[in-house]
Amino acid sequence: MGNYASACNSMLSPRIKSNKAARVIFPAGEIRQFQESVEAAEIMLECPDFFLVNSQSLNINRRFSPLSADEELESNNIYIMFPMRRLNSMVTPADMAVFWMAANNAAKRISGRISPELEKSGDVNVVETEHRSVVVEMPEFSYRLAFCRSRKPSLGTITEEPSCC
Repeated sequence: MGNYASACNSMLSPRIKSNKAARVIFPAGEIRQFQESVEAAEIMLECPDFFLVNSQSLNINRRFSPLSADEELESNNIYIMFPMRRLNSMVTPADMAVFWMAANNAAKRISGRISPELEKSGDVNVVETEHRSVVVEMPEFSYRLAFCRSRKPSLGTITEEPSCC
């Protein structure tokens, strides 16, 4: 399973890496490019309840390895923000799916399609779309989670019926 994450990064490289900028995928799915050197603390101040992870360090069934606040973002790398409650947890395939969805959405935006009405008129208006959060539903994982939840026993008194013999 660990090879899956490394395969994701190598397949993603040609699509999204076109220049020497560091890219950060924010919780809302927004991707920002940073040409100059930026410390992780500056980015984490924008989203205080999140931490940064280099996408190359993501391996399924391994723990997150967050960046320290004084580390600088390296150019040509992709960084993802995860909530603090996930700090000591393992990377799941759902985390990788969020990474893939954000990368695919960015690739679609970069391609930049123009609608036929705008091509004919010659007026090109730039319209910013609102960023949507990515929701990934995986029924097989929710099935597993249902069995992993703790089962709380009923602590009520058991009453027995008298047996007649």
